[in-house]
Amino acid sequence: MYFKRKELEKFRCFKGPLIDVRSPSEYYKGHMPNSINIPLFDDDERSIIGTIYKKEGRRKAVIEGLKFFENKMELLLDNLFKSIESHTTIPNKNNELFIRIYCSRGGMRSQSIGWLLDKFKLNIVTLNGGYKIYRRWVLDSFSNKLNLVVIGGKTGTGKTRLLSLLDKYKYQTIDLEGFACHRGSTFGGLGMKKQPSNEQFENIIAEKLNSFKFSNNIFVEAESANIGKCKIPHEFFNQMKNSRRIEIIRSESNRLDELIDTYSVFKKEELQESVLRIKKRLGPQRTKIALESIHNEKWDLVCKSVLDYYDKCYEYEKVGKTNIEIIDLTDKKYDKSILELINNVL
Repeated sequence: MYFKRKELEKFRCFKGPLIDVRSPSEYYKGHMPNSINIPLFDDDERSIIGTIYKKEGRRKAVIEGLKFFENKMELLLDNLFKSIESHTTIPNKNNELFIRIYCSRGGMRSQSIGWLLDKFKLNIVTLNGGYKIYRRWVLDSFSNKLNLVVIGGKTGTGKTRLLSLLDKYKYQTIDLEGFACHRGSTFGGLGMKKQPSNEQFENIIAEKLNSFKFSNNIFVEAESANIGKCKIPHEFFNQMKNSRRIEIIRSESNRLDELIDTYSVFKKEELQESVLRIKKRLGPQRTKIALESIHNEKWDLVCKSVLDYYDKCYEYEKVGKTNIEIIDLTDKKYDKSILELINNVL
């Protein structure tokens, strides 16, 4: 295993296009970020080959795979060369650009494509251990001791804006909601892209962590364990629960303005559907007020009707937390001056 980990480190050091030759469904479930999916076999072909392998053995499966490959070789090469030609990564100091290829375990699929491209005198490197060893690296990365600083605060305090400000000024930040394409509430999916698979969510976090110095502070927004359909890695979430915490305080009017700016731009139907998803927790009276207020575009009443519910949830989530520093940002602009307040409490 140690040898394969070293192989991964070496593979990652090469400069050039990163090509994932697994099937589309394998790629969707999880892949190395910034990789391009050029599958040697599609999902149906992979299933057929797998069935033949189980029933008739490796030799028959390889022969069937070669038949599929023969019929698509020209198209496959076209896609490969388009990806190579469009790649803009700066070559290494020797002016060498490598085509990096991986499959599931570093077996026949990546080696076959590598063999083919080698015939065109290209620099090829395949990943020994494939995506499987990469996933081992991802999961292991969450066990590293991190200097996390959690940014907490009730709904509407602008935690995400503060995180973006920190990122703008080169602080180390992990934007979990951005990675998950979800804001973490019943309204969280509005205006966002489709969420990644949970596995890919983990891959993205691990890659970001890999770019950091662990001795420096890493800022992350307080979250529950699940962000929409994505689950924060267990080891990472445990570190969040036990890390230093900055609690942002803002007035109710500040919070209402923040929520109105964020959510009033969406369609009424989408907002009403979001309210109905938590109607049992809101109760009939608050649900009715929220729905009617959305219809009449009385955005302050909409936000007030759900704030009480989310505030109670937040207070429950905060129980037992220690090492909390309070920063009152009431009526303050989210600009560079705020960073001095954060630096002072740290």
